[in-house]
Amino acid sequence: MEHKKKELPGFTQKYNITQLVFYEETDDINAAIAREKQIKGWLRKKKIDLIETMNPKWADLSTEWFDDDLDYS
Repeated sequence: MEHKKKELPGFTQKYNITQLVFYEETDDINAAIAREKQIKGWLRKKKIDLIETMNPKWADLSTEWFDDDLDYS
């Protein structure tokens, strides 16, 4: 929610990112960090292919996590 409301400085605020289109879950912080580094090293095309495999319509996966009344623009 802090990212959607642009309360935190950084990438999401700078580039007006308001949708979550991909995420993975793990209980292992080291695995999470390694996976993030792996994905960050990929070309944009490979990242887009990964998103479209899991979320072909690029739907906001966080929609159900928060109140519908909030304005994110």
